[in-house]
Amino acid sequence: MSAATAPGGAATGQGQTGAELLAAEDLHRAFGPTPALVGASFAVRAGEVVAVMGPSGSGKSTLLHCLAGIVRPDSGRVTYRGADLTAMSDRERSALRRGQFGFVFQFGQLVPELTCLENVALPLRLARVARREAERRATDWLGRLEVAEVAGKRPGEVSGGQGQRVAVARALVTVPRVVFADEPTGALDSLNGERVMSLLTGAARETGAAVVLVTHEARVAAYSDREVVVRDGRTRHLEPAA
Repeated sequence: MSAATAPGGAATGQGQTGAELLAAEDLHRAFGPTPALVGASFAVRAGEVVAVMGPSGSGKSTLLHCLAGIVRPDSGRVTYRGADLTAMSDRERSALRRGQFGFVFQFGQLVPELTCLENVALPLRLARVARREAERRATDWLGRLEVAEVAGKRPGEVSGGQGQRVAVARALVTVPRVVFADEPTGALDSLNGERVMSLLTGAARETGAAVVLVTHEARVAAYSDREVVVRDGRTRHLEPAA
């Protein structure tokens, strides 16, 4: 399902020649007596889209959180561009998430008091980019995600599909090296979900970002270059179809 063409005819596999960017080896993580990861491994190359699939409770979101430096594994190692993410301080990992990583969540998690333009500009403002420049870049990304018309509206005034495109624009505005997308279409109907995935993966490929996509839907995983299945905290790597 991860072969040469995604739904709608979008080419995939363009990033597979990139160098390994983010990797995890033999990850173990438990919450109390309950194991979430049991020797999980993972790797993604620059420009590659990898779908992480599995049933609810399989450990796929825990894997994403370990890869992003949000949660520390109990044992095992995560490396980003050769640096040991698990050995970094909380401050170093936070800086990495602000500058090198982008995030798209199932429900967008936009700030309701801000306009859509201000939401997209927010990561840049937190990085101390001047307001005018931050809003210029945010306006550009809203246009690229085909939601320029909602710039002055607040999240509660736009549709679910529009709001999720705004969330994708916010994730990409800093031009991150890795985008983590956790069930990004889970709250959308199939038509809006398809459009969000097409725009997300297309924009990521244009910028050369790797995408780690957590999903349980085959139609969403079809946008990836290959799949990693998580079951009972263990990973199984599926080779792309010929």
